[in-house]
Amino acid sequence: MLNTDIFSQIFLGIISFLSNFISALSGGGAGLIQLPALLFFGLPFSKALATHKVASVALGLGASVPHLRRSKVQFNYGFLILISGIPGVLLGAYTSSILPGNFSTSLLGLLTLFLSFYSIRQKNLGTSNHKVSINKLRIIIGSIGLFIIGFLNGYLSSGTGLFVTIWMITIYDLSFSTAVAYTLIFVGIFWNSIGALSLGLTGNIIWNYIPVLIIGSLLGGYLGANLSIIKGSKFIKVIFEFVSFSVGISLLIKAFL
Repeated sequence: MLNTDIFSQIFLGIISFLSNFISALSGGGAGLIQLPALLFFGLPFSKALATHKVASVALGLGASVPHLRRSKVQFNYGFLILISGIPGVLLGAYTSSILPGNFSTSLLGLLTLFLSFYSIRQKNLGTSNHKVSINKLRIIIGSIGLFIIGFLNGYLSSGTGLFVTIWMITIYDLSFSTAVAYTLIFVGIFWNSIGALSLGLTGNIIWNYIPVLIIGSLLGGYLGANLSIIKGSKFIKVIFEFVSFSVGISLLIKAFL
């Protein structure tokens, strides 16, 4: 019998707020805290993942409001994230139902750790926001990378927002604050909606937990996004490095337990 009393609801609400607040600052990593919390309450992994995925859509909705107010979002980048990533998300969701994920989880953990160390070594990474021409080569390279990240999002659903953030910075020379905005809006809302729908069709969502998780995600996402805008890219870079390091360690532990 699932524990859905008032204390568990309050606890999950606090966890949801904190995890999504941090995720809105760094451009990913909400599952680092929220998913293990759901597992702690005795949910099987498939049910915890499906429930987390639904709540993560609310993170995108809450965090998108402050960023859209700035009116600096260029929808050509957003369109590229959608048309390249969504097919990968769908393929990854299908693959997750037929293949074991331990090897991929450990590989993703190592790659996420690499993101942290890469950002630490590149002192000026994500501190500029130059407008680069989106030529055919950048479109092809960017699309391939986003498809692969989308696949990982559908397959493993852990920490992949961090990869989109760093990919947009590396390929299109965006600042951390701008790249995080694209991740929260187009990954947080659209990619996660696709993942939530595909997982929801299996009937694994625990609806008793959804209201409090959504409230925590909306508030955490909104306030985290506001703080990221106020503090700027240098602050976000530090948070990104901390979160990506933590997510990488968490994934490696998950893979070997």
